[in-house]
Amino acid sequence: QVQLVESGGGLVQAGGSLRLSCAASGRTGVIYPMGWFRQAPGKEREFVAALNWNAGSTYYADSVKGRFTISRDNAKNTVYLQMNSLKPEDTAVYYCHADSTLARVRVVGDTGYWGQGTQVTVSS
Repeated sequence: QVQLVESGGGLVQAGGSLRLSCAASGRTGVIYPMGWFRQAPGKEREFVAALNWNAGSTYYADSVKGRFTISRDNAKNTVYLQMNSLKPEDTAVYYCHADSTLARVRVVGDTGYWGQGTQVTVSS
């Protein structure tokens, strides 16, 4: 089992920045591909970004390309999401996801592990 705990959310004005963190504990001897998703009120959970075990491959949703950066520190069992130039439409609960393959970590499914989420609110 792997437990994921997100942090770093909050309220920020449009154009501002936040850095989310996702700390993994438990069975961290296996290094998983990791991803970030978000879910706005009344909408489905959507993919934001993902990376493989050594961060050699990264993927982003078109809506965040050039503004968000995903990274990881395997020594700290932590994945980060640096969010710059935030927009009101980025407002959502952001979730961390770990899964066994890069393909699975990029989709919402019934595999892998999920955190409890952290709220990001961007005011206009």
